[in-house]
Amino acid sequence: MLNPFLLMAAFYLVVAIVAVLDAVLTSFTLIPWFVGLPWLRVHFITLGVLTEAAFGVLPAFVADRRDAQAPATRWDIWLLLNSGLVVLLAGMPSVNTILIIAGGTLIFIAVTLLILHLRGIGGGQQSQGSGSLKFYLMGLVYLLVGIIVGTGLWVGWSEPLRIGVPKEVHIHANSWGFASLVFAGLLVDLLPALTGRPLASRRTVSAIFWAMALGALGLVLGPWLSGNLFVTVPGLVLHIGATVALLILLARTLRGAGLYARAGAWHLSLSYLWILLPVMMAPLIILKVANVPGAEIEATAPQALIYGWMGQFLYAVAPYFAARWLLRNPQARLGGNWLSLATVNLGAALIWVSIFLPGVRGPVHAAAYIALGVSLVAAAWETGVITLTALRRAEQAAPQPV
Repeated sequence: MLNPFLLMAAFYLVVAIVAVLDAVLTSFTLIPWFVGLPWLRVHFITLGVLTEAAFGVLPAFVADRRDAQAPATRWDIWLLLNSGLVVLLAGMPSVNTILIIAGGTLIFIAVTLLILHLRGIGGGQQSQGSGSLKFYLMGLVYLLVGIIVGTGLWVGWSEPLRIGVPKEVHIHANSWGFASLVFAGLLVDLLPALTGRPLASRRTVSAIFWAMALGALGLVLGPWLSGNLFVTVPGLVLHIGATVALLILLARTLRGAGLYARAGAWHLSLSYLWILLPVMMAPLIILKVANVPGAEIEATAPQALIYGWMGQFLYAVAPYFAARWLLRNPQARLGGNWLSLATVNLGAALIWVSIFLPGVRGPVHAAAYIALGVSLVAAAWETGVITLTALRRAEQAAPQPV
């Protein structure tokens, strides 16, 4: 049976292209800017592509690590997630609080059910697996935090919850919590299939997990406590250390297998540049170094983070997931091409350039989204071909009516 979550991930990848076109036209002032649309665009990547892909592949990965049969699709989870996404994304542009609360609640329930589902598949143990299950579970817990805080951004929950800087808490929970931990777990599971060797020893993987999980906790609690440096700085150090260690291990394993001859390996490695860059800028913002536009960085850098890191990572793994679980191809390889590699990094770089050139911010921003749009088309084309092939095979295999 076709994986319905991955089909929806491919769908949201196409929708993200349309959203990027909107960003280009808005930057050139050819169409008006609307409240909520910048957030809507990034959520096509985060909640759309990333979350759908995670819901689609995590149960299969956990089962595979335990040498168990892939579990059947949980249609209740699929229905809750996708109905929640539609309702939430409909409520954002109009800032409709009822729709936002309803959509956030449905997604929250879907994530909770997925956590319970993964625990049931994994048996609550790591002894028979690669150690990736704890990354997935902790990442999903941070996603629950991100959903609560993100919904509160629109409906005023931040004050009763005593959240000092709610937007930063939401971004940190989803990026340094959910995405970082899930991506790390995926690398732990992907590398043996791609290279024939593990990413690292179980002890090293466990150390990376705890450093990343505790680091994310500090980065979430810091802005929650109005920028408490005694919480933020240790979290920053732990998360940077874990991320750099992960990147070094990733590069060493990919190089040893000769995978840098293809763009997919470069996508995985270079994507981490765009999560490390804002983290390295954080001390300058905290110390209020002169000529460092802290407010502009905090407002604009998440766009480069979403496309340059999350998007680029997904360029490499989404075609792999599609080929592995839609085409049932055990020899699936990383996706991406040299065009998508060049344009996604150019687009992310131009977003950063626009921060420091306020006089020409609109045109530079537009150029960034043109480059990102080209990269999305290049990535979506590959995933789309795989998806269409899988759909045609399913049609041909279906019994014909008499």
